Amino acid sequence: MQTPVILLLLVGILVQATISLPFERNRAEISNREVYASWDDVNVVAHGLLQLGHGLKEHVEKSKSQMRDISSKLKAFNATVAELARNSLAQGEALAKEAREMEDRESQAENVSSEMRVKVEELRAERRDSNARMERLEEKVDGALGALKDSNNSNHGDVSFIQRILEAQNTRIDGLVEKIRQQQDKLEKQNSHLHALQGRVMHKKFKSLVRRRDEETARKSTEQRNSQTGFAKDCHELFLQGQKSSGVYTIQPHNSMPFDVLCEMTSEGGWTVIQKRLDGSQNFNQLWEAYQKGFGSLTGEFWLGLENIHSLSNQGENTLVVEVSDLRGEVQPVQYPFHLDGDENNYALHLGSRENQESALHTGSSGLPFSTSDRDNDQRADLNCAQHLSGGWWFSDCGNANLNGKFPKKNVQRQQTRRQLAFWNTMTSHHRHLKSVIMKIAPASIKS
Repeated sequence: MQTPVILLLLVGILVQATISLPFERNRAEISNREVYASWDDVNVVAHGLLQLGHGLKEHVEKSKSQMRDISSKLKAFNATVAELARNSLAQGEALAKEAREMEDRESQAENVSSEMRVKVEELRAERRDSNARMERLEEKVDGALGALKDSNNSNHGDVSFIQRILEAQNTRIDGLVEKIRQQQDKLEKQNSHLHALQGRVMHKKFKSLVRRRDEETARKSTEQRNSQTGFAKDCHELFLQGQKSSGVYTIQPHNSMPFDVLCEMTSEGGWTVIQKRLDGSQNFNQLWEAYQKGFGSLTGEFWLGLENIHSLSNQGENTLVVEVSDLRGEVQPVQYPFHLDGDENNYALHLGSRENQESALHTGSSGLPFSTSDRDNDQRADLNCAQHLSGGWWFSDCGNANLNGKFPKKNVQRQQTRRQLAFWNTMTSHHRHLKSVIMKIAPASIKS
């Protein structure tokens, strides 16, 4: 705000100096000294205006750069908000579906309870009807007995017959009453069972809602933390943000802590390197924990770590590219649709097939778990492939590939050492002596 004010002041000074210049026709009367002094003032003012112009230009350029940065951050924030909205909508639909299912179960329970209440009322009505009939029968019997006592022609045999009939009727009535009582007991037990079932259903529904709320809160907290850190989720997102140079960057995949990676930037996008071997300077004959966390140097040879690779793979569909070169310098790149399970499945590797490509890796539909010398998960029952071949890898039967074995050195003579070398076999070639290996992943939307 100060720069425009200073500019206006200088313009006013310039105008005032211009007005004060003499404009009489007889310029001979004006001394040379006064003329030169006035032009010097004009030059000073002009020089000041020029400097102010440069200052304003620099200020405008800096403002434009800041506006571009703010615009890019707003776009990233809008994308995050859109993703949160989609996730919230999906969670809401799932909760609504579960609520509808719970309402259906409650409706069924209420229907059963209503039917049981109807049956109870019917049994009560039958009991009242039986009691009424019994009372009428007793009245008839009492009337008959009175008539018999009044009649002198009655005999003792008839009275005994009537008494037996009354006893049989009383026995039947007692049986009916007992059945009614048993039915009432059953109905009461069923009602108690229905109430208990409704209580369990409501408790389960409440626990499910609480669990959903806690999961949603944790997910939002993680996403908020990720958005606050400002780290990209992988190298390709860095590429989309304008990073075009390969090198070491810090990323933070979803539901993960930030970690450093080596990014290989191409014209199509950014690739995250998960393994790199150049000269055998890094020992790859490591145990399970080391392969899980990662080891080596991102500026040399390294293994990114199974947990970090899993967090990258778990963000969507990915492509794995394996670039193997032999001692003649020939490079054989091969790529697969790629997914890696978590620790609960021993980081099982799942690779899709590609037409017209020969491969040394065949994982099958169930995937291949990762194996090390202290965690034997290979498919050989009689042999530990990691101990036999060295290094950790997705071994099937110790067969066609082990890119984490020992790297070749000069004068390799012993057969045991040769067997432990890194290798990559296809149907047409057998690379027992490798010069370099690079494994990298990227979203399936870009090309290598």
